[in-house]
Amino acid sequence: MLPVSDSHTSLTLTVMSEYEIRPGGSLKLKGGVAEGGIVKKKKKKSKSKVDSERDKERQRVKDLLFREEEDSKAPSGSERNSPAASSSASKKTEAEQRFEEVQKRRLAERVAKMATKTHKDRVNEFNAHLESLSEHHDIPKVGPG
Repeated sequence: MLPVSDSHTSLTLTVMSEYEIRPGGSLKLKGGVAEGGIVKKKKKKSKSKVDSERDKERQRVKDLLFREEEDSKAPSGSERNSPAASSSASKKTEAEQRFEEVQKRRLAERVAKMATKTHKDRVNEFNAHLESLSEHHDIPKVGPG
């Protein structure tokens, strides 16, 4: 410690090194209060197996009831094709319905076309397409050879 004094004041300050100050007391380790440490928070106990099984069974019953209600609300096959039932249930315009039908038809055609070709046929077709392109679009051929 070094005493510092100023000529104008009678105040004397002491400058201490950073290492001279030591905190007192021992470290507090986790443990019980009797051990003199910090008390741990107790974990919440999970539900018993019986309770969890009951909850699962209740959820299954709710799901079954929900499905039965949905099935009873859904129109039968003959009613589904009638224009009155479809307009009130779907709330889509005629143009939207036609658009969806065209999309479904095109998707079905695409799937049918892809299903008829094997992978080897598709690779050969792709390579033929690459050969027809100019050198500007030069891409190496795909496949084993």
